[in-house]
Amino acid sequence: MVGEPRGRRISSWPAVASGTVVESRESIARRRRVGWIFAAVWSVYLIPPLQRACALDNAVSRVYTLAVIVAFGLTYIGSYWFLLRMPTTGPAWPSPPSRTIFPLLGVQLALLAAVAVTLHGEAVGLAIYLASFIAFTLPVRQAIPTLLGVMLVAAVVPQAIAGSEPDYATLQSMAMAAFAVGGIRQLIQRNQQLNVARQQLTDLAIAEERLRVGRDVHDILGHSLTVITVKTELAQRLLEIDPARAKQELADVERLVREALAGVRSTVGGLREVSLAGELVNARTALRAAEIEAELPESEELPARHSVVFGWVLREAVTNIVRHSGARHATVRVTPTSIEVSDDGSGFGEMGFGSGLSGLSERVRAIGGTLTVANRPEGGSRVLASFPAASMGDPK
Repeated sequence: MVGEPRGRRISSWPAVASGTVVESRESIARRRRVGWIFAAVWSVYLIPPLQRACALDNAVSRVYTLAVIVAFGLTYIGSYWFLLRMPTTGPAWPSPPSRTIFPLLGVQLALLAAVAVTLHGEAVGLAIYLASFIAFTLPVRQAIPTLLGVMLVAAVVPQAIAGSEPDYATLQSMAMAAFAVGGIRQLIQRNQQLNVARQQLTDLAIAEERLRVGRDVHDILGHSLTVITVKTELAQRLLEIDPARAKQELADVERLVREALAGVRSTVGGLREVSLAGELVNARTALRAAEIEAELPESEELPARHSVVFGWVLREAVTNIVRHSGARHATVRVTPTSIEVSDDGSGFGEMGFGSGLSGLSERVRAIGGTLTVANRPEGGSRVLASFPAASMGDPK
């Protein structure tokens, strides 16, 4: 059995990494117990051959036959125990390599031939075990020809040895047993594949949620900390020339810190809501603190549709203007299907496109819009988010 790597904890459930299933010791042990029970249930069909062996007149033949039948049963059950204890390396089990299965199958076939020495054609009934073993362990493309070969041997050998007619009832039972056990194998494989797919979806959902939270926290803190920095610098300059104004700016800094903390908490809790109207108020405050003249739409002119994503666009664009642009004038234009934020600053030449704009582009694209970020020919930058006129709903 494969040991657990030192210093690494393996859970009781399969871990999915790059499409590979790695099983824990507990999972392997549980499957081994199930496999042993599954194989042991079929041992009841050894009773008729054992009874026929006990009825043999020759004592040596009787002991020989009983010993071989018991060995056959133990080999059959032991083969399942051995194969099902092997760790799975693919998305479906049982999936042992063929080079391991065929030697075990050959041992069982040899024991079946040994039983036929004394029981002759009556030993063919044991071939049902071979059929079930083939169907449960080999892939379909190998199981079918192997099963047909075993059925051919079961039909021809008794006739060649004892001159008896083929036991068509046993051949039919072999086919039915293989079909039933193969169906069980397929159910097991499909269930595990479903579990793997479910785990993969869970991992993807977790990764997406982490990305969302990180993006929201970046947008919230990036904007708030930029405004706090600007207001703090302004308050330092005003301390000696206008203490009352400096005091007001510091009060605004305290308020912004509290709002940023509340925003982070609500974002982590999934309760953060952004609106265009609220962000316009924040933008007016931030631009005024940075001494940037702002041309903003009135609140009564704002569209209800796309309010949330428009708010995120405005927040990120104003943060970039205040932090990087060195602009003296900024303009915000809003229509029912677009929002445009422009300035007369230095543009995006040195700052490039950071994680904030990348995350914003993902937000807009996720709900069917297009984000355009570019430098203006006359100088400055331009951020435009637009949506098709037929776009419905107000994304959250």
